Amino acid sequence: MDIYDSPLIGVFATCTEDIAIVPAGTKPEDCKLLEEMLDVQVISTLANGCTVVGALIRGNSNGFLIPGNMGENILKDVDLPVKPLPHKLNAIGNIVLSNDHAALVHPDLSDKAVEFVSGTLGVDVSRGTIAGIKTVGMAGVVTNKGLIVNPRVSDSEIAHLEKVFDLPVGTGTVNYGTHMVGSGILANSNGYVTGSQTTGHELGRVDDLLGFV
Repeated sequence: MDIYDSPLIGVFATCTEDIAIVPAGTKPEDCKLLEEMLDVQVISTLANGCTVVGALIRGNSNGFLIPGNMGENILKDVDLPVKPLPHKLNAIGNIVLSNDHAALVHPDLSDKAVEFVSGTLGVDVSRGTIAGIKTVGMAGVVTNKGLIVNPRVSDSEIAHLEKVFDLPVGTGTVNYGTHMVGSGILANSNGYVTGSQTTGHELGRVDDLLGFV
Protein backbone atom coordinates (compact mmCIF):
# COMPACT_ATOMS: atom_id res chain seq x y z
CA MET A 1 0.00 0.00 0.00
CA ASP A 2 0.94 3.66 -0.22
CA ILE A 3 0.18 6.54 2.12
CA TYR A 4 0.15 9.97 0.52
CA ASP A 5 1.22 8.21 -2.70
CA SER A 6 4.41 6.99 -1.01
CA PRO A 7 5.52 3.41 -0.25
CA LEU A 8 7.32 4.73 2.84
CA ILE A 9 4.35 3.83 4.99
CA GLY A 10 6.41 3.51 8.18
CA VAL A 11 7.42 7.15 7.86
CA PHE A 12 3.81 8.28 7.57
CA ALA A 13 2.15 5.91 10.06
CA THR A 14 2.81 3.79 13.14
CA CYS A 15 0.97 0.99 14.92
CA THR A 16 0.71 -1.06 18.09
CA GLU A 17 -1.22 -4.25 18.85
CA ASP A 18 -4.50 -2.32 18.97
CA ILE A 19 -4.04 1.08 17.32
CA ALA A 20 -2.70 2.50 14.06
CA ILE A 21 -1.92 6.22 13.88
CA VAL A 22 -2.11 7.67 10.37
CA PRO A 23 -1.86 11.21 9.01
CA ALA A 24 -5.08 13.12 8.46
CA GLY A 25 -6.07 12.81 4.83
CA THR A 26 -5.14 9.13 4.53
CA LYS A 27 -7.52 7.51 2.04
CA PRO A 28 -10.49 5.70 3.64
CA GLU A 29 -9.68 2.51 1.74
CA ASP A 30 -6.16 2.55 3.17
CA CYS A 31 -7.51 3.01 6.69
CA LYS A 32 -9.84 0.06 6.12
CA LEU A 33 -6.94 -2.07 4.88
CA LEU A 34 -4.97 -1.32 8.04
CA GLU A 35 -8.00 -2.13 10.20
CA GLU A 36 -8.41 -5.48 8.48
CA MET A 37 -4.77 -6.53 8.18
CA LEU A 38 -3.61 -5.41 11.62
CA ASP A 39 -6.90 -5.79 13.53
CA VAL A 40 -6.57 -2.27 14.92
CA GLN A 41 -8.49 0.94 15.49
CA VAL A 42 -7.22 3.58 13.06
CA ILE A 43 -6.79 7.11 14.40
CA SER A 44 -5.98 10.07 12.13
CA THR A 45 -3.98 13.07 13.27
CA LEU A 46 -1.31 15.56 12.26
CA ALA A 47 1.88 15.98 14.26
CA ASN A 48 2.31 19.75 14.54
CA GLY A 49 0.86 20.00 11.07
CA CYS A 50 3.20 17.31 9.73
CA THR A 51 2.03 14.19 7.92
CA VAL A 52 5.10 12.09 8.84
CA VAL A 53 3.37 10.65 11.89
CA GLY A 54 5.41 7.43 11.82
CA ALA A 55 8.70 9.29 12.08
CA LEU A 56 7.50 11.39 15.02
CA ILE A 57 5.44 9.04 17.22
CA ARG A 58 6.11 5.63 18.80
CA GLY A 59 3.93 3.58 21.09
CA ASN A 60 3.04 0.16 22.41
CA SER A 61 0.17 -1.34 24.39
CA ASN A 62 1.15 0.71 27.45
CA GLY A 63 1.51 4.23 26.07
CA PHE A 64 2.68 6.60 23.35
CA LEU A 65 5.68 8.90 23.08
CA ILE A 66 5.44 12.14 21.13
CA PRO A 67 7.96 14.94 20.50
CA GLY A 68 8.48 17.36 23.37
CA ASN A 69 7.14 20.31 21.39
CA MET A 70 3.75 18.69 20.79
CA GLY A 71 0.62 18.79 22.88
CA GLU A 72 -0.81 15.54 24.19
CA ASN A 73 -4.14 16.36 22.54
CA ILE A 74 -2.81 15.30 19.12
CA LEU A 75 -3.70 11.78 20.29
CA LYS A 76 -6.79 12.74 22.26
CA ASP A 77 -8.67 9.67 20.98
CA VAL A 78 -6.07 7.27 22.39
CA ASP A 79 -7.11 5.80 25.73
CA LEU A 80 -3.51 5.37 26.91
CA PRO A 81 -0.87 7.65 28.43
CA VAL A 82 0.55 10.05 25.80
CA LYS A 83 3.77 11.71 26.92
CA PRO A 84 6.04 14.29 25.24
CA LEU A 85 9.68 13.14 25.41
CA PRO A 86 11.84 15.87 27.01
CA HIS A 87 14.87 15.63 24.72
CA LYS A 88 16.34 17.48 21.73
CA LEU A 89 16.14 14.25 19.71
CA ASN A 90 12.41 14.30 19.16
CA ALA A 91 11.60 12.33 16.00
CA ILE A 92 10.44 9.55 18.30
CA GLY A 93 9.49 7.07 15.60
CA ASN A 94 13.01 7.31 14.22
CA ILE A 95 14.86 6.90 17.50
CA VAL A 96 12.79 4.28 19.37
CA LEU A 97 12.23 0.65 18.34
CA SER A 98 9.78 -1.04 20.69
CA ASN A 99 7.27 -3.79 21.30
CA ASP A 100 5.30 -4.59 24.46
CA HIS A 101 8.31 -6.08 26.23
CA ALA A 102 11.42 -4.02 25.43
CA ALA A 103 12.80 -1.04 23.54
CA LEU A 104 16.02 -0.14 21.76
CA VAL A 105 16.77 3.57 21.51
CA HIS A 106 19.18 6.01 19.87
CA PRO A 107 22.56 5.75 21.64
CA ASP A 108 22.70 9.50 22.33
CA LEU A 109 19.53 9.60 24.43
CA SER A 110 20.24 10.89 27.93
CA ASP A 111 19.73 8.78 31.04
CA LYS A 112 16.71 10.92 31.89
CA ALA A 113 15.19 10.33 28.45
CA VAL A 114 15.84 6.59 28.65
CA GLU A 115 14.05 6.48 32.01
CA PHE A 116 11.19 8.49 30.51
CA VAL A 117 10.84 6.05 27.60
CA SER A 118 10.88 3.13 30.02
CA GLY A 119 8.24 4.69 32.25
CA THR A 120 5.90 5.63 29.42
CA LEU A 121 6.13 2.38 27.47
CA GLY A 122 6.43 0.18 30.56
CA VAL A 123 9.45 -1.75 29.24
CA ASP A 124 13.16 -2.17 29.82
CA VAL A 125 15.14 0.14 27.53
CA SER A 126 18.61 -0.32 26.03
CA ARG A 127 20.68 1.95 23.82
CA GLY A 128 22.13 0.66 20.57
CA THR A 129 22.55 0.83 16.82
CA ILE A 130 21.50 -1.30 13.86
CA ALA A 131 24.00 -1.51 11.01
CA GLY A 132 25.79 1.38 12.69
CA ILE A 133 22.64 3.48 12.31
CA LYS A 134 21.45 5.43 15.33
CA THR A 135 17.88 5.91 14.05
CA VAL A 136 16.96 2.40 15.14
CA GLY A 137 13.23 2.96 14.72
CA MET A 138 13.63 3.00 10.94
CA ALA A 139 16.45 0.43 10.74
CA GLY A 140 14.24 -2.33 12.14
CA VAL A 141 10.71 -3.55 12.77
CA VAL A 142 9.79 -5.45 15.93
CA THR A 143 6.53 -7.02 17.08
CA ASN A 144 5.83 -9.30 20.02
CA LYS A 145 6.52 -12.22 17.66
CA GLY A 146 9.49 -11.24 15.52
CA LEU A 147 12.22 -8.81 14.53
CA ILE A 148 13.52 -7.85 11.08
CA VAL A 149 16.42 -5.44 10.62
CA ASN A 150 18.72 -3.73 8.12
CA PRO A 151 20.81 -6.38 6.30
CA ARG A 152 24.05 -4.58 7.16
CA VAL A 153 23.61 -5.30 10.87
CA SER A 154 26.76 -6.59 12.59
CA ASP A 155 27.09 -9.81 14.55
CA SER A 156 27.57 -7.88 17.78
CA GLU A 157 24.45 -5.82 17.10
CA ILE A 158 22.46 -9.00 16.43
CA ALA A 159 23.62 -10.42 19.75
CA HIS A 160 22.56 -7.21 21.51
CA LEU A 161 19.16 -7.18 19.79
CA GLU A 162 18.53 -10.80 20.71
CA LYS A 163 19.35 -10.02 24.33
CA VAL A 164 17.17 -6.89 24.41
CA PHE A 165 14.07 -8.35 22.77
CA ASP A 166 14.50 -12.07 23.49
CA LEU A 167 13.57 -12.76 19.86
CA PRO A 168 15.46 -14.24 16.92
CA VAL A 169 16.85 -11.54 14.62
CA GLY A 170 16.71 -11.75 10.84
CA THR A 171 17.56 -9.38 8.02
CA GLY A 172 15.53 -8.21 5.06
CA THR A 173 14.58 -5.33 2.81
CA VAL A 174 11.38 -3.68 1.61
CA ASN A 175 10.25 -1.63 -1.37
CA TYR A 176 12.61 -3.28 -3.86
CA GLY A 177 15.80 -3.18 -1.84
CA THR A 178 15.36 -0.50 0.83
CA HIS A 179 17.51 -1.40 3.84
CA MET A 180 15.62 0.84 6.26
CA VAL A 181 12.88 -1.71 6.77
CA GLY A 182 11.06 0.40 9.35
CA SER A 183 10.28 2.92 6.63
CA GLY A 184 8.21 0.44 4.65
CA ILE A 185 6.46 -1.93 7.08
CA LEU A 186 3.60 -1.55 9.55
CA ALA A 187 3.32 -4.69 11.67
CA ASN A 188 1.99 -6.18 14.88
CA SER A 189 1.27 -9.70 16.11
CA ASN A 190 -1.90 -9.84 14.02
CA GLY A 191 -0.47 -9.03 10.62
CA TYR A 192 1.53 -6.59 8.55
CA VAL A 193 1.36 -4.24 5.59
CA THR A 194 4.27 -3.20 3.38
CA GLY A 195 4.97 -0.43 0.91
CA SER A 196 3.65 -0.99 -2.60
CA GLN A 197 7.07 -1.58 -4.16
CA THR A 198 7.89 -4.56 -1.93
CA THR A 199 8.72 -7.69 -3.95
CA GLY A 200 7.45 -11.22 -3.48
CA HIS A 201 10.84 -12.35 -2.19
CA GLU A 202 10.87 -9.51 0.33
CA LEU A 203 7.36 -10.42 1.46
CA GLY A 204 8.51 -13.98 2.04
CA ARG A 205 11.25 -12.78 4.37
CA VAL A 206 8.83 -10.58 6.30
CA ASP A 207 6.37 -13.48 6.61
CA ASP A 208 9.10 -15.71 7.99
CA LEU A 209 10.78 -13.26 10.36
CA LEU A 210 7.61 -11.77 11.82
CA GLY A 211 6.08 -15.19 12.46
CA PHE A 212 3.40 -15.47 9.80
CA VAL A 213 4.59 -18.69 8.15
